[in-house]
Amino acid sequence: MGKYHDDAEKLLTYVGGKENIAAVTHCATRMRFVLNDQSKADEKAIEDIPSVKGMFTNAGQFQVIIGNDVPTFYNDFTAVSGIEGVSKDESKSIAKQNQNPFQRAIAVLAEIFTPIIPAIIVGGLILGFRNVLGEIDFGNGTIVSNSVFWNGVNDFLWLPGEAIFHFLPVGITWSITRKMGTTQILGIILGITLVSPQLLNAYAVAGTAAADIPFWDFGFAQIDKIGYQAQVIPAMLAGFMLAYLEIFFRKYIPEAISMIFVPLFALLPTILAAHVILGPIGWWLGDIISNFVNAGLTSSVSWLFSLVFGALYAPLVITGLHHMTNAIDLQLISSFGTTNLWPMIALSNIAQGSAVLAVIFLHRGNEKEEQVSIPATISCYLGVTEPAMFGINLKYVYPFVAAMVGSGIAGMFNNLMGVRANAIGVGGLPGILAINGTEGGGWLAFAIAMLIAIVVPFILTIVFRRQGIFNKIDQVGADVATDYNNGLATAGAGVGSGATNQSATFAATPASTTTAVTEETLYAPADGQVIAITEVSDPVFSQKMMGDGFAVQPTNGSIYAPVAGKISSIFETKHAIGILTPGGAEVLVHMGLDTVELKGAPFEITVAEGDTVTPETKIAVMDLDAVTAAGKQTDVLTVITNAEKIDQLSFAKTGTVKAKDQIGSVKLK
Repeated sequence: MGKYHDDAEKLLTYVGGKENIAAVTHCATRMRFVLNDQSKADEKAIEDIPSVKGMFTNAGQFQVIIGNDVPTFYNDFTAVSGIEGVSKDESKSIAKQNQNPFQRAIAVLAEIFTPIIPAIIVGGLILGFRNVLGEIDFGNGTIVSNSVFWNGVNDFLWLPGEAIFHFLPVGITWSITRKMGTTQILGIILGITLVSPQLLNAYAVAGTAAADIPFWDFGFAQIDKIGYQAQVIPAMLAGFMLAYLEIFFRKYIPEAISMIFVPLFALLPTILAAHVILGPIGWWLGDIISNFVNAGLTSSVSWLFSLVFGALYAPLVITGLHHMTNAIDLQLISSFGTTNLWPMIALSNIAQGSAVLAVIFLHRGNEKEEQVSIPATISCYLGVTEPAMFGINLKYVYPFVAAMVGSGIAGMFNNLMGVRANAIGVGGLPGILAINGTEGGGWLAFAIAMLIAIVVPFILTIVFRRQGIFNKIDQVGADVATDYNNGLATAGAGVGSGATNQSATFAATPASTTTAVTEETLYAPADGQVIAITEVSDPVFSQKMMGDGFAVQPTNGSIYAPVAGKISSIFETKHAIGILTPGGAEVLVHMGLDTVELKGAPFEITVAEGDTVTPETKIAVMDLDAVTAAGKQTDVLTVITNAEKIDQLSFAKTGTVKAKDQIGSVKLK
């Protein structure tokens, strides 16, 4: 049995079974499903699978985040499901049926750049390290000026740095042929013809007089020998022309001679068109795009441009539109030598991580959630945001918004200080390595911007959480959540979240029907030992996130109403019951900790919604042995969830109690 066998079985069931899967594959961190009917996917159940760190739908695919161990998970899933031979390309092809033309264009762009991103990241790190060696003046000069060894290292590292960025067109044309299913070696050859040493280097064109530019002379026409080092759009145009010509000629040239004539008729016209038409047009388009972006980030309204981009980059990641920024960044570097866009992307990575860090602080002690949140934070700070955004921030909403605000402010400050990067690919905290230390505010300004991206999202996440701003109900690790529906509340999830006091209400009767009662009596719901709510091991309750109250460690499973009132809600998983008192107190009776995972098995509910109850009313029976055997604690909690209505809560009895004993009272405002 595989490592993820059980989780794979659950996922197969919760996506709607084998018959609902049109295709499935995986990428670096995610299982990618194309579902016949996405409404059959039980997202709540999928979210509760231990191996799952989040999910989202994009590019026509239902994507489930697993993490770095996704290849192992995928193998176990295929073994369980019996689905074999579904490739990533087949999956994407099927998924396109669910995409509009714009989504398809973005998907193509993503597929072109995704295979070369590892090289770009490595190149960014190398150039960043060279930046440290050759740019930082430590008072007595740079490192390379004081060390023969480091000067040699710096010189040597230019070799891979140049190969990655100056010869980028080779990677792009190769990636296009790979994506289009055509001959990849032809793509490589085409790319080389765009950056050949025989050509005038693209970086030297601006400083070369027109009369000095070399050319091919055909007698009736001359073609400039200009290279396209680091150019993105010319390479993309040429790559697609090559691929489509090859596909066209394959249809009409007999197979017996296709090996000779298909490459010939596809490659030579493309090389000619690349230097006569596509290259100049692509260069022109690239300059327009890079000049527009650079103008926006250096104009009198640059503060607004950078604020908006910094705030909206994370939503772009969700839609997949962020792949466009790779091309723009590379074009900016090609045109200006540096980019003012990439630093803001690195700051957005940091901001998302800081928001998760705040969630860890708010939900401290929730070991289950920390299995996702802690690695997600580290991942963000190193430049990869997907686990954080889809596993934590989008789930709660308010940390995602807090990160957007922090990222926008940090990006605005960064841009106003004129910070630019020499390379892209190095995100998060290591992004400082890519910063140009001689332009604008340099490293110091970017360090301050990073501090803003850490502090502002962290503080705002806590403020939003406690004030209920942008607060989607906490569900990761909490046993209690609320969903207002005609005045009734529903709930469910695991231990340790922290929905706000204001969020958990159980109102079934309009306030106008309640009588003017200013004090309610509290009774023991079970035989056992009374403990303060602060002693409960679940931080949601012990930190009074859900409200104030008390708990009983029961000695038998008979559970009685702790107050007089009316049953307002019974949770689907039977582990919790809501009661509305005549005075308007909203009381939650919660049986056990983390018992939502038991799916109601150990509980028998003996009342119905709308029933009037008193402390003499048995409302449920809990099988203590079954709860204990499942590894859960049996504490029975009584929590008044509308804390704003409490004036004073007092207890007259502690220690050993019997069910129905009067143990305290609550005065209501």
